[in-house]
Amino acid sequence: MMDHYLLLKILHSLPAVLLPLGVIAHLVLLWKAQRRGEPGVLLRKLRRTRLISLPVMGVLAVTLPVSGWQLVHGVGWPLGQFWLLGSAVLFGLLVFFGLLLAGRLAAWEALGDTPAPQRLLRFNLAYAAVILLLLLAILGLMGAKPA
Repeated sequence: MMDHYLLLKILHSLPAVLLPLGVIAHLVLLWKAQRRGEPGVLLRKLRRTRLISLPVMGVLAVTLPVSGWQLVHGVGWPLGQFWLLGSAVLFGLLVFFGLLLAGRLAAWEALGDTPAPQRLLRFNLAYAAVILLLLLAILGLMGAKPA
């Protein structure tokens, strides 16, 4: 039983670490490509982000509540704990802003080689920053839970 719990805890922690690191890496890559002013490079990075990275990060994000519920259920904690309910609300907001960001990236990609307006760039960076803050808040709540 203990080996199962430890394995599940590792499998739950891995996406929790990979998600914020992935968001930070994409923020940096897209920011650097935008600063260079090369629309072709930016469009390729954007397309790769939309087709590969966002679905992978979405799958990682969906595994967190499932593995987290199994961890909580295995220990026997009630599901009404403040940290658990707070993280569920934050996760709902994370999904909402993730879908908004995906729509914004699709609009950006639809522009093709034409330069994106600054307003679109600012919204994309703002959504990504909100997603990163939500991920960090969820990780903070999970760290504040009882042993």
